[in-house]
Amino acid sequence: MTRDEQALEEAEAGYRESRALVAAEAEGDERAVESALRPRTLQEVVGQERVREQLSLVLQAALARERAPDHVLLSGPPGLGKTTLAMIIAAEMSSPLRLTSGPAITHAGDLAAILSGLNEDDVLFVDEIHRMSRPAEEMLYLAMEDFRVDVVVGKGPGATAIPLEIPPFTLVGATTRAGLLPGPLRDRFGFTAHLEFYEPGDLELIVRRSAGLLGVALTDAGAAEIASRSRGTPRIANRLLRRVRDYAQVRSDGVVTLEVAHRALDLYEVDQSGLDRLDRAVLDVLCRRFGGGPVGVSTLAVAVGEERETVEEVAEPFLVRSGLLARTPRGRVATAAAWAHLGLQVPPDAYFGVAAADDDQTLFDAEE
Repeated sequence: MTRDEQALEEAEAGYRESRALVAAEAEGDERAVESALRPRTLQEVVGQERVREQLSLVLQAALARERAPDHVLLSGPPGLGKTTLAMIIAAEMSSPLRLTSGPAITHAGDLAAILSGLNEDDVLFVDEIHRMSRPAEEMLYLAMEDFRVDVVVGKGPGATAIPLEIPPFTLVGATTRAGLLPGPLRDRFGFTAHLEFYEPGDLELIVRRSAGLLGVALTDAGAAEIASRSRGTPRIANRLLRRVRDYAQVRSDGVVTLEVAHRALDLYEVDQSGLDRLDRAVLDVLCRRFGGGPVGVSTLAVAVGEERETVEEVAEPFLVRSGLLARTPRGRVATAAAWAHLGLQVPPDAYFGVAAADDDQTLFDAEE
């Protein structure tokens, strides 16, 4: 391997590390670490007050009736605690929890095998439920409503449907894209909860709790700094805490102070607004090269050297939510806050989404 190839590989590895720090999805060994930090009861959950109160009523009523609670649908962006709430539901009901995911259920037979193995009052958690196959979804309708599935034996004219009774159970479905769920499936959930992004104050409490479990010495200012850069997501807050802990142990005295948190997060290229290298690259290209837009997402992706899907699904949601990027009919445009974030002066002819009636074209074809 040449020196240039080695440098390129190291740069790409550094980028992946930076990107992973603020990615809302959990990968590999991180799930095992997360399990040790999860709250065990509704009382331990920080934030999501309305969801906690509603869910508590559903579970207490089910316990009073000595019946399995209604099916529960949890929706919201990744990293906000949907899996944690599913585990808490099972714990509060003193019921076993069976876990699977939508992508793993590719055939109706896969779902039939799972359902036939359930016992009475079990809790079945299906993550990314919107990614189930259509035949499995149709089988699930009957299972949720009548606690029965029809298993088809044979093929063609000789095929026979054998009804299979299953014990009452509670399905907990989690989805990051509730709009992709078919209406008949959504209607069969007795309780639907949407998880919102967390406020910095709640994230600070989560960071302090996790620091206690991990045995990390943490000051109030250090906790507040980590929380402010966590993009409203507990998973990211816990991940940043672990990286700052490593920095404090190796390059400091082991105590996570404000200064240590600053230095560590700057090293990992997570700025004070929670933006990482890709986020800043998108804003920088949009402002400096394209004058703030409008510009199409494909052109933007080529300019930053990424795939369109990466820009559209990874960087763009947080930039839009932060008020740094706007999606308009003509394309993506940088807001005044984006110019200020980069320390640039807003040009007098900047476009912010209001176009003249006869001005329906742009130099950078907005939506390729």
